[in-house]
Amino acid sequence: MALLLEHEFKPLPADKQIETLPFLEAVAHLPPFFDCLGTPIVYSPVKADLTGNIKKIRAVYDSNPTKFKTLQNILEVEKEIHGSAWPKIGATLALMWLKRGLKFMLVLLQSISDGERDEEHPNLIRVNAMKAYEIALKKYHGWMLQKLFTGSVYALPYKSDLLKALEKGKEVKEEESIEKIHQFLSRVTPILDAIYEMYTKMNAELSYKA
Repeated sequence: MALLLEHEFKPLPADKQIETLPFLEAVAHLPPFFDCLGTPIVYSPVKADLTGNIKKIRAVYDSNPTKFKTLQNILEVEKEIHGSAWPKIGATLALMWLKRGLKFMLVLLQSISDGERDEEHPNLIRVNAMKAYEIALKKYHGWMLQKLFTGSVYALPYKSDLLKALEKGKEVKEEESIEKIHQFLSRVTPILDAIYEMYTKMNAELSYKA
């Protein structure tokens, strides 16, 4: 899948220490995924948020590549530097929101590749998008944002159009596209799971609503 497999993610090492630079370089190719969902009023802000958070993390990394070599280093160093303001600050906060946007994306793709669908409307992706929203973002959004997202599912593209957009307009059999989604998920899901685990272990997760 041209868009998703454009830049490979490094395999998750045994110690689950994710190198910052390769992670940022790989994830920087993913914000255009949200262009494929249409509904600019909803998904353009998600894309902009993802892009902005990547830039914030990159700026911190660039300030001292040795000190911030891994994502774990970022959280540890910022916790020491910012004291009681942590984790509501810096790259720690940016990565917290970045992982939520990625979670939405991965759950949506996983749901599609698992064949979950509305049997009466099998070419729609509302079921998949709502599942992803419920799991990844809903509890962090206030009432207005929740209503906006819920309404947006009625303007989502057909599954066939989404898969074509992910192939950058090329006509590819659905089975081939789904296989490429599987490849992408197998690489990225362990990394995202490790980031979530890191936030839990360091008590860095925040539950306030945007």
